[in-house]
Amino acid sequence: MNFFKKWSSSEQTKFHQSQTTSEELVPEGEKKTGLKNHLEQNRSLLQQVFGDTSDFHIEKVYTGNREGLVCYLESMVKHSLISEQIMKPLSQSSFKQKPINKVKDLDDFRKSFFGGINFHFANYKHEAVWHILSGCAVIFIEGITKALAIEINGTESRAITEPTTQTIVRGPKDAFVEDINTNISLVRRRLKNPRLRFETYHIGKDTLTSVNIGFIEGTVNEEIIAEVRKRISRIDINAIFDSGNLEELITDKTFTPFPTIYSTERPDTVTSNLIEGKVAIFVGGSPFILLVPTVFTDFFEVSEDYYVHFFLASFLRIIRYMAFLIALLLPSFYVAIMTFHHELIPTRLFFSLAAQREGVPFPTVVEVLLMEITFEFLREAGARMPRAVGQTISIVGALVIGQAAVEAGIVSNAMIIIVAITGICNYVSPVYNFGSSSRLLRFLFIFFSALLGFYGIILIVMLLVAHLVSLRSFGIPYLAPVAPFIIEDQDDVFVRFPIWGARKRPSYLNTGSPIKSYDAKSPSPPPKRRTDS
Repeated sequence: MNFFKKWSSSEQTKFHQSQTTSEELVPEGEKKTGLKNHLEQNRSLLQQVFGDTSDFHIEKVYTGNREGLVCYLESMVKHSLISEQIMKPLSQSSFKQKPINKVKDLDDFRKSFFGGINFHFANYKHEAVWHILSGCAVIFIEGITKALAIEINGTESRAITEPTTQTIVRGPKDAFVEDINTNISLVRRRLKNPRLRFETYHIGKDTLTSVNIGFIEGTVNEEIIAEVRKRISRIDINAIFDSGNLEELITDKTFTPFPTIYSTERPDTVTSNLIEGKVAIFVGGSPFILLVPTVFTDFFEVSEDYYVHFFLASFLRIIRYMAFLIALLLPSFYVAIMTFHHELIPTRLFFSLAAQREGVPFPTVVEVLLMEITFEFLREAGARMPRAVGQTISIVGALVIGQAAVEAGIVSNAMIIIVAITGICNYVSPVYNFGSSSRLLRFLFIFFSALLGFYGIILIVMLLVAHLVSLRSFGIPYLAPVAPFIIEDQDDVFVRFPIWGARKRPSYLNTGSPIKSYDAKSPSPPPKRRTDS
């Protein structure tokens, strides 16, 4: 593949630094400050950082022959958990009197008191601060220049629920949550492959948001994973709150209505794409995982396609392509026919449509724009209102406003049908942000159809195709495997071949292992038994 530029030595150095957590956590303009021997000095260092915030707590403990401090944020971890998992073991353990005289003894202390709990060591102030902000309890020992950070079990997080944006009838019903470790575990449970790798980054000077990239070593294209690392390591921003923020920072081309990165809340979708040779990007605090590279046809596939018969899956996939074209072009076709090209429809149908428009005071294009914008108002109101009220506004509002508009002679009955069909087809899109692209482009088609008729529609279609051909997703052509046309990759584009007939990974990904099923055979009935006469 020649889509990638070679990595310069300076960029390689920057990448290696981005993986070094100690370097990432140093605040801008500050130098690395080592921890001190004395508790009061360490207490002073932390109080300078956290100031007089009311949720920062420091408690004194006794560990063998020395005093210690336990530092934590009560807003991140409950005091009852600190008492149960930190204070209680320190007060009851039989190893309490074991002396701690040097740094090496700190590990023995950790094994004695907290042997089965996840832990980290901190040598510098910013490392200790990071662990406290992450919900750990950090223990300082008098005379020891290293701190022990204990991960507290039992912190609150949202339970795993069903997907809300990518629902299916048949298939797994779990969805990602905001906790990044829970999300990784949902993938690990499905993909028990020792070659599954995760790399951690921290992005955002203020938020230090955890970002994990996941891939299968030996399967993923090394050029793609290198490009992902490079784009993430280049990010220099104050805050990352959601995967949508990261998506905008690493996407190939920002001036396009089409998403070039796939986002999903379904673990089975992430797992299947990892097996295909793609890269998954997890962002702390976001239930949506990013998948790269992404091609245009990915947005017409749903995970349920692989849980039902391939005949039904192929039929539904074709329906989605048809719905996309209808949602994109139907209103502009109506404007072009009613304004310029009356001869393209049967005469009786044209007279029927013209009779319905009798008394409507607006041109066809104004009528279409009026109803389309009204429909967008209703859609946005239904999405932002509380769920129960929002559904009522969407349904009742559409019925009442549509009926009132027809009776008032503002729009025709045909216009209501056109807008309703367009809206329904727009909702067929499995991915929300991809469906939004057709909503935006629809207004462009309406404008040019009112200006030039079908010639305007053809002009925008040509420009749109040229734009799609120019797009890349991490070096991969956006229209692959259609443009460029790759015959061996047509088994899962417009229709889905049987699972036993799709043995190879997409060749446009140029994966390290192109074969994903070595012994996939068509099922066949057992041979007939001979019966003795």
